[in-house]
Amino acid sequence: MKITNAKSADIDEIMTIENSGFTTDEAATEPAMAERIEVINDTFLVAYGDEGEVQGYVVGPVVGQRYLTDDLFEKVVNNPEKGGFQSVLSLAVSPAAQHQQIGSKLMERLIDDARIAKRDGITLTCLGRLVPFYELNGFTDEGLSDSTHGGEVWHNMVLELA
Repeated sequence: MKITNAKSADIDEIMTIENSGFTTDEAATEPAMAERIEVINDTFLVAYGDEGEVQGYVVGPVVGQRYLTDDLFEKVVNNPEKGGFQSVLSLAVSPAAQHQQIGSKLMERLIDDARIAKRDGITLTCLGRLVPFYELNGFTDEGLSDSTHGGEVWHNMVLELA
């Protein structure tokens, strides 16, 4: 497995994985995902299998606040060079590649990159059933989020780096 930044040519495979991992209300649209590849490519990581296929990805902008807000799912802006909180808008693994620790390896790389960029931490929201996965990856559940994205109940998960 190789982890590197996303390429525009990956969009079809990324969208297949996005739509298999999230409900229609939760999933990013193809234009939104294409914008993320273009604007925040430095924080859009893709895991490729031995045949060059996309096995999973993690993406999110760097934000100035500790918790995600729903507007972050709508429009992205360029990441600052240093500081801020690395957010995670999507972490998804292809159904065919699950249970191989790909999600954890993507998070490990994102954490390493965030440390190099001297980020304050990493922030994300997740469904209750995913809290144990993120806790295993060093995150703390800081309670329920104000987010209503996709009509779901979300948990604020934070990993302090500073």
